[in-house]
Amino acid sequence: MHALYRLMAIGALWFACPQVRADDLSLRQSGGARARVLIVENPNATYQYQPNTAVVQDMVSRGLTNFTGKPTVAEAWRSLVSTQDVVGIKVFSAAGPINGTRPAVVAAVIHGLLAAGLPPNHVIIWDREADDLRAAGFFKLAARLGVTAAGSAQAGYDPTNFYLPDTPIIGQLVWGDFEFGKKGADVGKKSFVSKLVSRQITKIISIAPLLNQDAAGTCGHLYGLAMGSVDNILRFQDDPGRLAVAVPEIYALPALGDRVALNITDALIGQYAGGAKGLLQYSTVLNQLWFSRDPVALDTLAIRELDRERLRIQAPGFKPNPELYANAALLQLGVDEPDKIQVDHLR
Repeated sequence: MHALYRLMAIGALWFACPQVRADDLSLRQSGGARARVLIVENPNATYQYQPNTAVVQDMVSRGLTNFTGKPTVAEAWRSLVSTQDVVGIKVFSAAGPINGTRPAVVAAVIHGLLAAGLPPNHVIIWDREADDLRAAGFFKLAARLGVTAAGSAQAGYDPTNFYLPDTPIIGQLVWGDFEFGKKGADVGKKSFVSKLVSRQITKIISIAPLLNQDAAGTCGHLYGLAMGSVDNILRFQDDPGRLAVAVPEIYALPALGDRVALNITDALIGQYAGGAKGLLQYSTVLNQLWFSRDPVALDTLAIRELDRERLRIQAPGFKPNPELYANAALLQLGVDEPDKIQVDHLR
C-alpha cells in the first residue's frame, strides 16, 4: 500500500499541475538536488581476482568518512545507524565469493560497525538462501567476527506484511513460500515479507556486486533487496515487464526501503554477462567501491558501466529494462537520470 500511496501522490501532483514538465517532476522527486555517489578506487584492491583485505578495509573506511563528512569511521557509522539498531547487511551471494558480494567488503563494514559500538549480536549478514551464504563463505565470516548469518527464506514469512500488485498475478508457489499447499481464490496473489526483515532487522546496509541480471539489467540494490526479501517471486523473475513494476513497489514497502541506511556497490570486479553463474571470463577488474544513499543512482551507473565493459570487447548487448528504474524514480526511490547524478572520485 505504501507504494500505491506514493503513486497516488505523484498522480495528484501531475493532474493538479499539468504544465509541469517531466524533467521538472524528476527534480521534485529527488528533492531538487542531484543524487550523490562517491567512488573509491585503489589499483591494489585485488590481485588475481582476490581482494586485498587491508586495502579493502582502507577503501571502506575512507569511503565512509568522506561520504558522511565525519572525522572517524565510528562517527561515520553512528551518523547512519544507532547502537540500538539491528543492522542487516544485505549481500548477493548466489554468484559466489569472487563475483558476488565479496566477504572482504562485508568484513570491512562489520569491523566499522563494531568499532562504532554495535554489539556483535546486532549485526546480521543476510541473503535469500542460507545455502548460498554458506557456499560464498559468509557463515564462516560471521563465526569469525562473532556476528550472525541468516537466510531470509529460512526465517519464515510475516502473514501481516506483504506485497499485493494492483493487478494480481497468480504465482507458481514452491516449497517454503508462505501459502504453499494452501487452497483458495486469493492464494498465490501476495508476496510475503520475510520475518527476518520485518521483525528483526531495523536498519539495512545493501552491498551489491557489479553484476548483470538479464531481466533487471543488474543484480543491484533494487533487485537484490526486493527479490531477497519476499516469497512467491517466480511470477516476476523471468518477465521484464512484471519485474519492472514489482521490484520498485516491493522495495518501497516500509519494511524494506525505509530501513536502508547506506548502499555500497562492490565494484572490485564487474561481470557483464552470466549473472549468478559467476563467470570470470566475462569480468573486468575495476578495483572500486561505490557509496550512496540512492539505490537507483547506483544501479543506473552500474548498468552504464556494464555496457561499457561489453562495448570494450564487442560483446553482444542486452536490454537493461529502463522501465524498472523509471518506475523506481516515479516512486521517489532515487534518481535514474545520469546527468542528475553527482559522482565524486576518491583515489
